Amino acid sequence: MHTKKAEYFKLIEDFINDYQESNGITPTIREIESGLGIPKTTVGRYLAYMREQGMLDYAGHRNIITKEASKTQRETVKVPLLGSVSCGIPKFAEENIEEYVRLPVALFGRGPFFLLRANGDSMIDADISHGDLVLIRQQDSADEGQIVVALMENEATLKRYYPEPDRHRIRLHPENTRMQDIIVENCIIQGVAVKVIKDLA
Repeated sequence: MHTKKAEYFKLIEDFINDYQESNGITPTIREIESGLGIPKTTVGRYLAYMREQGMLDYAGHRNIITKEASKTQRETVKVPLLGSVSCGIPKFAEENIEEYVRLPVALFGRGPFFLLRANGDSMIDADISHGDLVLIRQQDSADEGQIVVALMENEATLKRYYPEPDRHRIRLHPENTRMQDIIVENCIIQGVAVKVIKDLA
């Protein structure tokens, strides 16, 4: 391919990256063609050539991975957002996942995570406000004093965890001085809060 057409490489790669950033999926050949005004046969030839040169990985319909996208996927973790913490059991079935969010590994690490949206003001003294996203590490046990997602009688709640085995009970402590502790005989730990993602006022 001669020099004049070399400009197409960057045009195509930038278009793919921008499209994926906006839509969450990669474009089809037809969408690249209409977006850039390049004939479909030309787009196909360029994609094949760019794959041969290691500029991208092209494995068919809506499966074009540029170097930038590949790097982003390696440096991020895909986390399901399961909705509000006080709206019942955090279920992991596909139909209960509102969307997936990519979080940078450098800030959040890797692990079996899920996100919940805080509902209410029971944890405001722990700097968890209504509407904040709380990153939960999925696990079935917790240490005393950790903030957990606790399931009790089919309702999930976000509280600080204080087991009191000598009294045969568990104390779930809201971080709000106006609210009382919740005392239960037992509960199921579904995860431990590790980060809060919030909008700045």
